[in-house]
Order: sequence, then structure tokens, then C-alpha cells
Amino acid sequence: MNVAVVDVGSNTVRLLVARRDGSGLLPLDEGREHLFLGEDVERDGRLSSARIEEAAECVAGFVHTARGLNASAVEVIVTAPGRQGANGDELVRALVAAGGAPVRVLSADEEGELAFAGAVSAAGPAGSVAVVDVGGGSTEAVVGTTEGGPAWSKSLDIGAVRLTARFLTDDPPGKAALAAAKDEVERHLEGFAPPLPQSALATGGTARALRKLVGKELGAGEFDAALRILGKRPAVKTAKTFGLHERRARTLAAGVIVLAALHERLGVPLQVSRAGLREGAALALLAELAASAA
Repeated sequence: MNVAVVDVGSNTVRLLVARRDGSGLLPLDEGREHLFLGEDVERDGRLSSARIEEAAECVAGFVHTARGLNASAVEVIVTAPGRQGANGDELVRALVAAGGAPVRVLSADEEGELAFAGAVSAAGPAGSVAVVDVGGGSTEAVVGTTEGGPAWSKSLDIGAVRLTARFLTDDPPGKAALAAAKDEVERHLEGFAPPLPQSALATGGTARALRKLVGKELGAGEFDAALRILGKRPAVKTAKTFGLHERRARTLAAGVIVLAALHERLGVPLQVSRAGLREGAALALLAELAASAA
């Protein structure tokens, strides 16, 4: 069976069409559009009509693609824009009307659990593992095991878009602004005390973009190197050099700061995972289909 997930996030709207392949997934098609819904939410506390319309058109196109690939089930999941925007319900109604598929606003816990499931299904680490996902509007951290699933989770109401808008308005950001952003992340991490894992995975757009700058294993040296790169050149040059969307490059320093702070507390290097939230949601859809057919 083929299933499809459309993920509406603060930075991007993404499509995954996949089928089961052993214990993991075989992707059949993927799509991505940069809409940056989180910028509206951070600036105005709500989504503009234009952004909602743009998101609805994008989702309708992705749902059409999924159905053309014979997806037995299609689900639209909405993360921080639906939780944080004052008019998140308007977004949901527009997406349902445009795509004709079920739309679900994920709680922070649901988002973290699905990201964990997707990341560990692809990596298959032994022992305890942490999965961290820095988004545009929020950050999720989950610790658990491949066999037992999540055992501890925490959501932080800070992400790369929000942190950039509040502190890193210069391009490139200066040292004082970077220091202020680091202080803000530390404030959000007060009381953050996860069980220490044996390994850690970083998923999401920030982690994948960072991989292009410094590689797939992220430790203190890699984070420092990334901030040196991002602090010396404007986003347009970073984007061209490393093959990034310019607005992704613009928020990357903020994402690096969040990931670096999480790495320091977890005590192990972060391995960049190519799978995460969408893969976890697709696996959940497949499990639901299998249960209903039994």
C-alpha cells in the first residue's frame, strides 16, 4: 500500500509518498515548497489571508500528486503554525477545503513522537537514543529506545524562524546578536534535564541544511565552524555556495545555536538523519491501514 503525508510547517510544506520496505519506508515521491508561514505568526501572531491561500494551493497540488500515485491514505499534518497562530483554525479549514484530505494539527508531544519514530526507523540505533528536531517555530527533543519508543520528551517554544526574527535581524548576524540569541536559548532550556542517551539523531530542515556546511556528525567543533561560516557572509552567498534556499540560509545560524545547546546537554554528537516527522507519520498511517484490514 502507498500512503502520503503532507507536512505543513513553519518554513516549508513537504510531501512524502511512500510504501513499507521491511521495517522502514521506500519513498516513491517527495516534494517541497518554501512558504515560511512562521514569519507571519512571529510578526503578527496570526497567518495572513495570502499565506493561508498559498498554503491551501500548495497542499491541493501535493494531495493531487499523492492520489495520482495511488496513495491509499493521505493525511495533512500541521505543526507550529497551527498551534501558535491565533487563526490556526482558519488554516485548517482552508487546507481541508482545498485538498479534500484529513488535516490534523499535531500537539508538540505528537510531533516529537512521530519525528522519533521516523528517525529511528531509518537509523536503527541500538540502546537509548535522543532525537531532536529544530523547526521554524518550535523544537522537540525525545529520548527513548528503538524497541520501546519514546520515554522522555520536551518541546521548546523557540525555533529558527522565531529566534532569527527576535535577535538575528542583521545579515550576516553580528557577535552581539549571536550572543543574545544564545542567551535566549539558554533561558528556554532552564530545567531541561533529559536522560543521557547513548546516541543522538538530528532531524528536520535545519539539520539537513547544516549537513551541507559541516557534515553529517555534529559536535562542538562543527557548530563553531558553522557559526563562523554564517557570521562572515550574507545569506545569499551562503545559499549559493552550499545549495540552500536563501531564506533557509537566513535562519540557519539560529538553528545552529539551538542544536548546539541541545548537543551540550545530551553529551553525545548528533548524527544528521534524513528521516523524521513525515516518515513517522507515514509509518503510523500504514499501521492504521494494516489494523483496519486485519
